[in-house]
Amino acid sequence: MSRVITPQSAGKERIQYQRAIILALRELMQKNEVDNSTYDLVAFIVIMLKAIDQSVDQSVTAWEKRGYWIKADRFRQEWQWATILGARMEVALSSGDWDEAGSVAALILSKLSNVVVPKRHGLGTPWMGSWQKIAKS
Repeated sequence: MSRVITPQSAGKERIQYQRAIILALRELMQKNEVDNSTYDLVAFIVIMLKAIDQSVDQSVTAWEKRGYWIKADRFRQEWQWATILGARMEVALSSGDWDEAGSVAALILSKLSNVVVPKRHGLGTPWMGSWQKIAKS
């Protein structure tokens, strides 16, 4: 049996998720009033932060299998902000607390300040329909 090689590693996925969050935050910061697209944007950010959390677990699991416990713990601590801020953003979304959502968005922006989004990113508007996805679950 041969090895399974995945071209899309967890690290590359995390970079894509971060870029998508930055795009959504830029769009969110331009909003003056709360409408359906605001709900979609905030829900999309929550979904992406959960995806980052899952990708961190995926990376750490591989290291733990090899016995790199300290490296795994440091990596979890480095990305723990995604779990915490994702939960805060989800609570703000469900309760309609847009002031809290704005402050959490600012914290996320500060965490992702070093992420560069290319001008020709090709991501489009992936947040469309995100509110319905969260509302169903």
